[in-house]
Amino acid sequence: MSFKIKDCALVAIATDYRAQNLSELRSCLIDVPPASIYYHFWGGLLRPRFDDPEYNNDFSVWAYRSLHDVVLAERLAIVDPTEFSSLESLRADLVEIIEDRLDESGWIGWAPAQTAFHFLRSQIVVFDTHRRVESPQELLKVLPSLSGASIFYHFIDARRRMPLGTDDFRAWISGLGEEFNPLCDDLASVDPYFMSLISLREQLVEVFMRHVGGGDA
Repeated sequence: MSFKIKDCALVAIATDYRAQNLSELRSCLIDVPPASIYYHFWGGLLRPRFDDPEYNNDFSVWAYRSLHDVVLAERLAIVDPTEFSSLESLRADLVEIIEDRLDESGWIGWAPAQTAFHFLRSQIVVFDTHRRVESPQELLKVLPSLSGASIFYHFIDARRRMPLGTDDFRAWISGLGEEFNPLCDDLASVDPYFMSLISLREQLVEVFMRHVGGGDA
């Protein structure tokens, strides 16, 4: 069974939701489509980002830059979306963090009109690269040359697409025999959120090297 290597682009689409203060952000978060929450957590991996590397999602960046609320920004920055079983449970946690901050400070914080938070939603466009591999050893050989968007599609977006929340690599490898179970276990332990796509690709190469680096394709 061949593994089909694909590439992707995450397209940002405007919504009607906009927030200028923390109270409005909370209200919007309650109602926005799940694809918007997904975009504002994961979309940054596919966009060039040159500052605020410690703030890993668009909500924390906005809290820091526009509301100048460092406490809230830091609380939002440590939220790891991979720890939630669904986007709805992630949404509930975000709302709770913001409500707690509103209760603590008694200040809703206002951003200038030009820096209001505009909620976007994501739509993924998938491209077939027409590259195929027949074994984990062959996949190891091509992994270093895969684009960041390809890594995103197969290792990150797959967890949203697949019924069991697995990635495409594990879904394929698990059907090749029990001898690859340790490789699947190591792949499952990789948290892709707090790293760049380049770093993620390097870590995946290391995982594959440990398990199939000495084998023949």
